[in-house]
Amino acid sequence: MDDKIKKEIYAEVFETLIEHLHKRNDVQNIDLMNLSGFCRNCLSKWFVIAAEKRNLDIKYEEARKIIYGMPYGDWKKKYQTEATKEKLNKLNKID
Repeated sequence: MDDKIKKEIYAEVFETLIEHLHKRNDVQNIDLMNLSGFCRNCLSKWFVIAAEKRNLDIKYEEARKIIYGMPYGDWKKKYQTEATKEKLNKLNKID
C-alpha cells in the first residue's frame, strides 16, 4: 500500500471515529481516558498540532467544535455528567 492511499484510509478512519463520538454523547471523556488514555480534548489538541504543521491557524476551541460537533460549552451542558470518585481515582493513577 502506498503512502497516499494509507493517508486517505487514515483520514476516513478518523472521520468515522469523530462521527461515532458525535453519536455517542453518553461516553464521557473520563471514560475514554480511563480506557484508552485519550479523549475528545486530546483529539482536539492533536487536530491543532496537525494544522500548525501545515501552517494553518486553527484555535483549540475551533478544533473542539469540530471534534465535539458543537461548541464545547454546549456539549458540556447537554451531555457531561459528574465524574464518580471511582473514575477520578482511576484517572489519577494514569501517568
